[in-house]
Amino acid sequence: MIYRDFQGEKLSVLGFGTMRLPVIGGDYGKVDERAAAEMFDYAITHGVNYFDTAWGYHDSASEPAVGRILSAYPREKLYLATKFPGYDLANMGKAEEIFEAQLKKCGVDYFDFYLFHNVCEMNIDAYLDDEKYGTYSYLIAQKRAGRIRHLGFSAHGSYEVVRRFLERYGKDIEFCQLQINYVDWEFQSANKKVELLREWGIPVWVMEPLRGGKLATLSPENEATLKALRPDEPIPAWAFRFVMSIPEVKMILSGMSNLEQVKANIATFSQDKPLTEGEREALLAVGAGMYKREALPCTACRYCTSHCPRHLDIPELIKLYNEHRFTGGGFIAPMALSALPKEKWPSACIGCGSCERVCPQQIKIPDMMRDFTDRLQREE
Repeated sequence: MIYRDFQGEKLSVLGFGTMRLPVIGGDYGKVDERAAAEMFDYAITHGVNYFDTAWGYHDSASEPAVGRILSAYPREKLYLATKFPGYDLANMGKAEEIFEAQLKKCGVDYFDFYLFHNVCEMNIDAYLDDEKYGTYSYLIAQKRAGRIRHLGFSAHGSYEVVRRFLERYGKDIEFCQLQINYVDWEFQSANKKVELLREWGIPVWVMEPLRGGKLATLSPENEATLKALRPDEPIPAWAFRFVMSIPEVKMILSGMSNLEQVKANIATFSQDKPLTEGEREALLAVGAGMYKREALPCTACRYCTSHCPRHLDIPELIKLYNEHRFTGGGFIAPMALSALPKEKWPSACIGCGSCERVCPQQIKIPDMMRDFTDRLQREE
């Protein structure tokens, strides 16, 4: 396992993200703890020491599941991270209530790493209004009390949002978690955000290195391009090599869903194989070709689904929409939709916007639903 130093702490570069754990019966809110425990044990045995959870993961089932599984291991040997769920404005003003509940859910008396979750356009003003909501003041007090060892923030927002947050709280921020991969390096201006953090001297944590699994497999053409450079390198490993090569990066989170993924990732992170400049340029060219197709940047975080009054599987509908749009029609999306009841089709969207308000990617979901519906109707 590759390790990097953070303030004297020896962190495994591979961190275990717990947003996509195995589930029972296809129910996102029912974590398969037996399967997850096997995955955790393999990871810990092979050197992974960082576990990342959050209030809303698995419909709030992730934190207690992670806590129960990790309770079998020495607390001081592992690093546990969770977050204040500011992606939902209804949680503003509830920092103490939520923090205390998180400690109880995880079965611990402190968190090694704690983050302001998903700083973005939707919540930046609320995060900065400490007089009204007190989120910052409360979390700083917990850090001083030793119940938070390291305080940071995650951000899906623009460069300007990250800049505003740093200008207000940067002196107390120890790390920043960003969505970085070889598609979003330019598509979501991750390169500029990393440069900003470098100016502040703040280390980088990486989330979505595989972009929700979308970089785990590539088109035959793109795969051939990479295989010509490294014939034996697995396709997912290219994404990890890319973010490992960024000097500011200390931690790379991967949301693993089965034991096979854990084993594959540990194999990748057992050896440091930096990309050459030519390999890096080729990989960025592959990424540019992908985002120029204008796919909606959904990472299947599922924040939207818990806010949908019609209980639509929004990430799956976006996936089908992207496929349908890029293909220019075709049978795949209509065929998949035909297996669903009509009340789960995009036409069932009532346009309330609840989903859009909590979307980390700021996707205009109701607009997508209307466009998808129109496209399908035109092809009937």
